[in-house]
Amino acid sequence: MRSHYCGQLNETLVDQEVTLCGWVHRRRDHGGVIFLDMRDRDGIAQVVVDPDTPEAFASADRARSEFVLRIRGRVRMRPEGTQNPGMPTGLIEVLAKDVEVLNTAATPPFQLDEHGKVGEEVRLKHRYIDLRRPEMIDKLRLRSRITHSVRAYLEGEGFLDIETPILTRATPEGARDYLVPSRTHEGQFFALPQSPQLFKQLLMVSGLDRYYQIAKCFRDEDLRADRQPEFTQIDLEASFVDEDAIMGITERMIRQLFKDVLDVELPEFPRMPYAEAMRRYGSDKPDLRIPLELVDVDDLMKDVDFKVFSGPARADDGRVAALRVPGGARLTRKEIDEYTRFVGIYGAKGLAWIKVNERARGLEGLQSPIVKFMDGIIETLLDRVGAEDGDIIFFGADTARVVSEAIGALRVKLGEDLELYTREWAPLWVVDFPMFEDDGSARLQALHHPFTAPSCDVETLKANPVEALSRAYDMVLNGTELGGGSIRIHDQAMQRAVLDVLGIGEEEANEKFGFLLDALKFGAPPHGGLAFGLDRLVMLMTGARTIREVIAFPKTQSAACLMTDAPGEVSAEQLKELNIRLRHKPKVGDDAS
Repeated sequence: MRSHYCGQLNETLVDQEVTLCGWVHRRRDHGGVIFLDMRDRDGIAQVVVDPDTPEAFASADRARSEFVLRIRGRVRMRPEGTQNPGMPTGLIEVLAKDVEVLNTAATPPFQLDEHGKVGEEVRLKHRYIDLRRPEMIDKLRLRSRITHSVRAYLEGEGFLDIETPILTRATPEGARDYLVPSRTHEGQFFALPQSPQLFKQLLMVSGLDRYYQIAKCFRDEDLRADRQPEFTQIDLEASFVDEDAIMGITERMIRQLFKDVLDVELPEFPRMPYAEAMRRYGSDKPDLRIPLELVDVDDLMKDVDFKVFSGPARADDGRVAALRVPGGARLTRKEIDEYTRFVGIYGAKGLAWIKVNERARGLEGLQSPIVKFMDGIIETLLDRVGAEDGDIIFFGADTARVVSEAIGALRVKLGEDLELYTREWAPLWVVDFPMFEDDGSARLQALHHPFTAPSCDVETLKANPVEALSRAYDMVLNGTELGGGSIRIHDQAMQRAVLDVLGIGEEEANEKFGFLLDALKFGAPPHGGLAFGLDRLVMLMTGARTIREVIAFPKTQSAACLMTDAPGEVSAEQLKELNIRLRHKPKVGDDAS
């Protein structure tokens, strides 16, 4: 029905006849000549309809915003003084010969160029209108280019695109499962996969060697700006590889992706141990664009007459860390109070600080309610953090976890508020993660998942599991975890040892993932892989604020779809087929009882 998309028109088509299909973006009547801005997925073209074509003029005259039209006309240069060089089609226009109204449209719930004046709920309720906005189309177009580039790269590296099941069984992967009741197996449930983890390992046991998939995953967890109940992973796994091989393959993929899609040459991907990342940045996904670092000062604070510092400094699980902010002495007391409230979100009981006004004057050149406790160590403290005139030093003192989380988050917020970024892109590999973590429960938990290989042998793992490191790795970009993975356990004895450390007995293990344990008995190769969060990747590459902006039909933060009104109630008849009875009477259909 069309010869060109609106955005394809340019001066090379002058005097040619074209046929366009699209929506009325804007209609203007200028002294008897009607101007229509026609919009489709590729852009906007100006169409001129004059009274010399009576039928076309009559159709254009009744057209309104979001009417669907088919236009046939001749491309011509816009008159001098009316051209718009800032618009891709701004030098030309189409003089219409025929205007066909393919469909009318009700008044839309909001004008596309005024979307900012309505709340996100309205835009999500009418997502099909919101997606007509050029900026939304551009994000989805870039998402398509990203997946195309990824597929082309991985196919070139010998990876096979293999689908894994959506209806599976619940496995321990760190979040709640979405459950699907089975009609044919009364009282039993499928689970939607949190990831293809077990199946991709089984593909390696099957000898398929290199697998990838753009996979849908499901997790019933609290949502944030970068989380959705259903999300998409770029998932891959390979056999006969080590960490360097997987990291090399995926780093080259991301480099190629940024070059293909954004024409950006990413800088070097440094590697940093987890312990160093936590010590220097208070985070296992540090944003290296921000030139601020945490500095440990526990040793200086053990004997100060200030229990807020000396207590954590002496405690086995305590930490006292300083964060120097160059030029931060300009912060007002009101701003400091706001930062104090901010760190409280992360469990900090307060936020101590010292302003360095004139360092040469000693204590008299410092401004702070805690300076009186620092006599005797102040010069050593200032030297350690590298303080200069005009700086402010913030302090965190609590358990190591609270200090890292609170001051690490403060570091990021200060970077944003004070615009401290030193570069546009800062990639990083974080490696040498702990194998297990103690979350206060009765037994240790796997930091990643129970199938991650440790970097030690079985006996060393059994002797000191708390100190064991894993063969895991995370790719981080601008403070966001793009993807994570590990070398997997392929040896039965090691897998049994890890499960023993986690307190998972043989019966429980067989119940949850016995099919994988069985598979390891039949010649499992060394293997490993990585999964990227596609939605997060697109969010970063488009500069979007949340992943909802780069998903065609996202859920809200309460895991609901406002457009389809999902989740919704089902009929009593459907519940009866599944042998399910609700505690409340369903509104649809007959009584389930």
